Amino acid sequence: MIKIVLADDEHLVRGALAALLGLEEDLEVVAEVGRGDQVVDAVLAGGADIAVLDIEMPGATGLEAAARVRDAAPDCGVVILTSFGRPGYLRRALTAGARGFLAKDAPVDQLAGAIRRVHGGGRYIDTDLAAAAMVGGESPLTERETEVLRAAADGATVARIASALHLTEGTVRNYLSNAIGKTGADNRLSAIRTAQDMGWL
Repeated sequence: MIKIVLADDEHLVRGALAALLGLEEDLEVVAEVGRGDQVVDAVLAGGADIAVLDIEMPGATGLEAAARVRDAAPDCGVVILTSFGRPGYLRRALTAGARGFLAKDAPVDQLAGAIRRVHGGGRYIDTDLAAAAMVGGESPLTERETEVLRAAADGATVARIASALHLTEGTVRNYLSNAIGKTGADNRLSAIRTAQDMGWL
């Protein structure tokens, strides 16, 4: 029996997935959580073989949770579900240790197949999402530019970003300016939107 932890902040989606996966003879959902920061505890408590994670969750994103699972429970495979076909997400998911990546609206038999493949040591990557990732290319932003732009996306002022990241305000402005230029945007908000659409943030 393959033991599964499901993580999705949408209660109805999570419940529906659990019910459908529970119909498979070799799959058992041992825990359901609605926050990314609850995933590792649920995996360890349930002895999960697979963690199925949504990307957008409070507490920690699915990508952050995937990296935590990789570190805390390396034998537990991670499958990422996304409703966003953003190219940068696939690369970031693989870097975080995920071995499965498919659309949230995929048929349940496809998800079950992905879970079985990842549990068997393989990978499962949705072909459409993989193609989008190849076309989208890698992020042109440096790690620091990404960090500053992500902080700006939360609505933080330059002063607050500088304080949080231990940078001068001038340095923050330079990073923001670089990010605006690299994304081909006209301003900070447009740069943030572009980077989010591409899955770089």
